[in-house]
Amino acid sequence: MKFLPSREQTDFAESVDHLLAAIDLPAVIHAWSAGEHGPGLKVWRRLAELGVTALSVPERYDGLGATAVDLVITFERLGYHAVPGPWVETVAVLPALLDDEVLYGVSTGETVASIAAPPEVPYALDADIADLRVFVRGHDLHVFTPGNALSSVDESRRLFEAEPGDQIGTTEDVSYAFDLGALATAAQLLGAGQWLLDTSVSYALQRHQYGRPIGQYQSIKHLLADVATKLELARPLVHGAAVAERSATRSRDVSAAKVAAADAAYLAARTGLQVHGAIGYTAEHPLGLRLTKVRALLGAWGTPAFHRARLLRELA
Repeated sequence: MKFLPSREQTDFAESVDHLLAAIDLPAVIHAWSAGEHGPGLKVWRRLAELGVTALSVPERYDGLGATAVDLVITFERLGYHAVPGPWVETVAVLPALLDDEVLYGVSTGETVASIAAPPEVPYALDADIADLRVFVRGHDLHVFTPGNALSSVDESRRLFEAEPGDQIGTTEDVSYAFDLGALATAAQLLGAGQWLLDTSVSYALQRHQYGRPIGQYQSIKHLLADVATKLELARPLVHGAAVAERSATRSRDVSAAKVAAADAAYLAARTGLQVHGAIGYTAEHPLGLRLTKVRALLGAWGTPAFHRARLLRELA
């Protein structure tokens, strides 16, 4: 079992980083939250050119046929930069549900998908702009019509009720697809938590109080060290679950990873706000975008209570 990313995986992650770091993503996120999808879809297409949307698509549909490890490494970077859009649904989940020519469009970035899979995924993300809408009912796949728009703590996560329509197929891989969704979400949480830690450390070294950077005070050091420790303990669980994606313990491993990543990211969010103080609430500071993102992702693709219960059940 190999846990270290390969050179190719590291290079790919760095390419995603370089692309996203050159974009004014806070402006893109605010536009997406307001229903202006143009800038966000432009980012989608640029990431597609790198190969992000082709990761999980089989090679017979011009995809890369990548592994779950490739997936989590990439989604960690998407979470770090808080890229808006139904990335988990389109890139991680859909290729596991469908074996269809529609995946050509996913691979090229032309097809954006939204998925509802009650009870753990009751609402459809960004269903208003999706080209393909899939409702999972048992092992049956249906198209769905977007219903009422719902409010979310993270305004860039635009949720909709889903009204199922015609059946478009069946699949035996519902459980596997769900676990990929939970795993990709865990990776996003890791990335968001790391951004919060990096930003809080940087701020603690710049912000002075009583003539010294606040980062020199022991209480601040301990807060940030706790976050760093929590993230470092969660990361191997996320990567380990990805390595064992087809093992008998997959569901248990994914739940452990989702719980650990969520706990670490939530601690990073609370600590980040504590270190920054009131500036963290301002619309001008990007900290607020991560605070709401982490809060929303905690319940995405299975709540903490669901994953804890599943982990306990499979350990018993």
